[in-house]
Amino acid sequence: MTQDGELDALVRTRIRALRLARGWSLDELAGRCFLSPSTLSRIETGHRRIALDQLTPIARALGTTLDQLVEPADDGDVVIRPSRDDNRGITTWLLSRDGGPTGVTVAKMRITRPAPSRQAIAKRVHPGRDWFMVLSGTVELVLGERTILVRTGEAAEFSTMVPHAFGAHEGPAEVITILDKEGQRTHLTRGEGSAEPLAGE
Repeated sequence: MTQDGELDALVRTRIRALRLARGWSLDELAGRCFLSPSTLSRIETGHRRIALDQLTPIARALGTTLDQLVEPADDGDVVIRPSRDDNRGITTWLLSRDGGPTGVTVAKMRITRPAPSRQAIAKRVHPGRDWFMVLSGTVELVLGERTILVRTGEAAEFSTMVPHAFGAHEGPAEVITILDKEGQRTHLTRGEGSAEPLAGE
Protein backbone atom coordinates (compact mmCIF):
# COMPACT_ATOMS: atom_id res chain seq x y z
CA MET A 1 0.00 0.00 0.00
CA THR A 2 1.34 3.47 -0.85
CA GLN A 3 1.91 6.14 1.79
CA ASP A 4 -1.10 8.07 0.45
CA GLY A 5 -3.18 4.89 0.53
CA GLU A 6 -2.12 4.20 4.12
CA LEU A 7 -3.07 7.72 5.19
CA ASP A 8 -6.37 7.45 3.33
CA ALA A 9 -7.16 4.18 5.17
CA LEU A 10 -6.12 5.75 8.48
CA VAL A 11 -8.48 8.71 7.95
CA ARG A 12 -11.37 6.38 7.14
CA THR A 13 -10.65 4.33 10.26
CA ARG A 14 -10.55 7.47 12.40
CA ILE A 15 -13.87 8.70 11.03
CA ARG A 16 -15.56 5.39 11.82
CA ALA A 17 -13.89 5.09 15.25
CA LEU A 18 -14.87 8.63 16.29
CA ARG A 19 -18.44 8.06 15.08
CA LEU A 20 -18.76 4.81 17.02
CA ALA A 21 -17.14 6.33 20.11
CA ARG A 22 -19.96 8.89 20.15
CA GLY A 23 -22.55 6.18 19.70
CA TRP A 24 -23.76 7.66 16.42
CA SER A 25 -25.25 5.75 13.52
CA LEU A 26 -24.31 6.59 9.94
CA ASP A 27 -27.59 8.51 9.69
CA GLU A 28 -26.77 10.64 12.74
CA LEU A 29 -23.30 11.62 11.56
CA ALA A 30 -24.53 12.15 8.00
CA GLY A 31 -27.18 14.57 9.29
CA ARG A 32 -24.58 16.50 11.29
CA CYS A 33 -22.20 16.94 8.36
CA PHE A 34 -24.88 17.37 5.65
CA LEU A 35 -23.95 14.26 3.66
CA SER A 36 -26.16 11.36 2.68
CA PRO A 37 -25.77 8.19 4.79
CA SER A 38 -24.84 6.23 1.65
CA THR A 39 -22.05 8.71 0.82
CA LEU A 40 -20.72 8.53 4.35
CA SER A 41 -20.89 4.72 4.28
CA ARG A 42 -18.88 4.61 1.05
CA ILE A 43 -16.31 7.01 2.53
CA GLU A 44 -15.88 4.83 5.64
CA THR A 45 -15.59 1.60 3.63
CA GLY A 46 -13.21 2.99 1.03
CA HIS A 47 -15.64 2.76 -1.89
CA ARG A 48 -15.51 6.53 -2.45
CA ARG A 49 -12.61 8.98 -2.47
CA ILE A 50 -12.68 11.53 0.33
CA ALA A 51 -12.97 15.06 -0.99
CA LEU A 52 -11.65 17.97 1.05
CA ASP A 53 -15.06 19.68 0.99
CA GLN A 54 -16.48 16.53 2.64
CA LEU A 55 -13.66 15.99 5.12
CA THR A 56 -13.93 19.44 6.71
CA PRO A 57 -17.60 19.14 7.79
CA ILE A 58 -17.02 15.53 8.90
CA ALA A 59 -14.14 16.65 11.14
CA ARG A 60 -16.24 19.52 12.53
CA ALA A 61 -19.20 17.22 13.25
CA LEU A 62 -16.92 14.74 15.04
CA GLY A 63 -15.49 17.48 17.26
CA THR A 64 -11.99 17.31 15.84
CA THR A 65 -9.90 19.32 13.39
CA LEU A 66 -8.92 18.57 9.83
CA ASP A 67 -5.26 18.51 10.92
CA GLN A 68 -5.94 15.90 13.60
CA LEU A 69 -8.01 13.78 11.25
CA VAL A 70 -5.29 13.61 8.57
CA GLU A 71 -2.30 13.54 10.92
CA PRO A 72 -0.01 10.62 9.98
CA ALA A 73 0.29 7.79 12.49
CA ASP A 74 3.29 8.42 14.73
CA ASP A 75 5.37 5.31 15.17
CA GLY A 76 7.90 7.13 17.33
CA ASP A 77 8.86 6.16 20.83
CA VAL A 78 5.83 6.48 23.11
CA VAL A 79 7.71 5.59 26.31
CA ILE A 80 8.67 8.56 28.48
CA ARG A 81 11.99 7.78 30.09
CA PRO A 82 13.24 9.59 33.19
CA SER A 83 16.20 11.92 33.19
CA ARG A 84 18.13 11.50 36.43
CA ASP A 85 20.47 14.12 37.89
CA ASP A 86 22.02 12.81 41.11
CA ASN A 87 23.93 16.05 41.75
CA ARG A 88 20.70 18.04 41.86
CA GLY A 89 18.69 15.27 43.52
CA ILE A 90 16.01 15.37 40.80
CA THR A 91 14.61 12.77 38.42
CA THR A 92 12.41 14.29 35.69
CA TRP A 93 9.83 12.80 33.34
CA LEU A 94 8.80 15.24 30.56
CA LEU A 95 5.10 14.48 30.11
CA SER A 96 4.65 16.94 27.25
CA ARG A 97 7.02 16.96 24.32
CA ASP A 98 8.25 19.94 22.32
CA GLY A 99 6.72 22.35 24.79
CA GLY A 100 3.21 21.05 24.25
CA PRO A 101 0.51 22.67 22.10
CA THR A 102 0.02 25.59 24.50
CA GLY A 103 3.70 26.43 24.92
CA VAL A 104 3.96 24.99 28.42
CA THR A 105 5.86 21.96 29.67
CA VAL A 106 4.28 19.43 32.00
CA ALA A 107 6.75 17.35 33.99
CA LYS A 108 6.77 14.87 36.84
CA MET A 109 9.67 15.31 39.22
CA ARG A 110 11.03 13.11 42.00
CA ILE A 111 12.98 15.25 44.43
CA THR A 112 15.40 13.82 46.99
CA ARG A 113 17.49 16.86 47.94
CA PRO A 114 16.37 19.43 50.51
CA ALA A 115 15.53 23.00 49.51
CA PRO A 116 18.42 25.47 49.41
CA SER A 117 18.81 28.32 51.88
CA ARG A 118 17.24 31.74 51.28
CA GLN A 119 20.69 33.20 50.64
CA ALA A 120 21.32 30.66 47.86
CA ILE A 121 18.17 31.61 45.93
CA ALA A 122 18.46 35.40 46.03
CA LYS A 123 18.89 35.59 42.23
CA ARG A 124 16.47 32.83 41.28
CA VAL A 125 13.79 34.89 39.56
CA HIS A 126 12.33 34.86 36.07
CA PRO A 127 9.15 36.16 34.40
CA GLY A 128 5.99 34.12 34.77
CA ARG A 129 4.32 31.83 37.29
CA ASP A 130 5.03 28.29 38.48
CA TRP A 131 2.52 25.65 39.48
CA PHE A 132 3.06 22.24 41.05
CA MET A 133 1.01 19.58 42.80
CA VAL A 134 2.52 17.15 45.30
CA LEU A 135 1.82 13.52 44.45
CA SER A 136 3.67 12.04 47.41
CA GLY A 137 5.79 13.24 50.31
CA THR A 138 6.12 16.85 51.41
CA VAL A 139 7.78 19.67 49.48
CA GLU A 140 9.49 22.58 51.22
CA LEU A 141 8.91 25.69 49.11
CA VAL A 142 11.24 28.60 49.79
CA LEU A 143 9.51 31.69 48.46
CA GLY A 144 11.25 34.95 49.25
CA GLU A 145 11.35 35.24 53.03
CA ARG A 146 8.77 32.47 53.55
CA THR A 147 9.16 28.72 53.89
CA ILE A 148 5.99 26.80 53.06
CA LEU A 149 5.35 23.07 53.45
CA VAL A 150 3.21 21.67 50.63
CA ARG A 151 1.92 18.19 51.45
CA THR A 152 0.56 15.27 49.42
CA GLY A 153 -2.57 16.29 47.52
CA GLU A 154 -1.86 20.02 47.89
CA ALA A 155 -0.73 22.38 45.16
CA ALA A 156 1.19 25.64 45.02
CA GLU A 157 1.09 28.48 42.49
CA PHE A 158 3.25 31.58 42.73
CA SER A 159 4.94 34.43 40.89
CA THR A 160 8.41 33.50 39.71
CA MET A 161 9.53 37.10 40.09
CA VAL A 162 9.93 36.23 43.78
CA PRO A 163 13.17 34.33 44.57
CA HIS A 164 12.12 30.69 44.83
CA ALA A 165 13.16 27.06 44.99
CA PHE A 166 11.81 23.86 46.46
CA GLY A 167 13.13 20.60 47.76
CA ALA A 168 12.15 17.45 49.60
CA HIS A 169 11.15 17.73 53.26
CA GLU A 170 11.98 14.75 55.48
CA GLY A 171 12.20 12.23 52.63
CA PRO A 172 11.68 12.03 48.85
CA ALA A 173 8.74 13.82 47.24
CA GLU A 174 7.10 13.61 43.83
CA VAL A 175 5.35 16.47 42.05
CA ILE A 176 3.63 17.30 38.79
CA THR A 177 4.68 20.74 37.60
CA ILE A 178 3.60 23.07 34.78
CA LEU A 179 6.24 25.44 33.45
CA ASP A 180 6.20 28.10 30.77
CA LYS A 181 9.17 28.44 28.40
CA GLU A 182 11.15 30.59 30.80
CA GLY A 183 10.36 28.27 33.69
CA GLN A 184 11.45 25.24 31.67
CA ARG A 185 14.73 26.89 30.75
CA THR A 186 15.36 27.87 34.35
CA HIS A 187 14.30 24.70 36.12
CA LEU A 188 14.82 21.83 33.71
CA THR A 189 18.05 22.86 31.97
CA ARG A 190 21.39 24.15 33.13
CA GLY A 191 22.38 26.21 30.15
CA GLU A 192 24.95 28.95 30.52
CA GLY A 193 23.40 32.00 32.13
CA SER A 194 20.42 30.09 33.46
CA ALA A 195 19.36 30.33 37.06
CA GLU A 196 19.93 27.45 39.46
CA PRO A 197 17.35 24.63 39.40
CA LEU A 198 14.34 24.28 41.64
CA ALA A 199 15.91 21.79 44.01
CA GLY A 200 19.02 23.34 45.47
CA GLU A 201 22.66 22.32 45.37
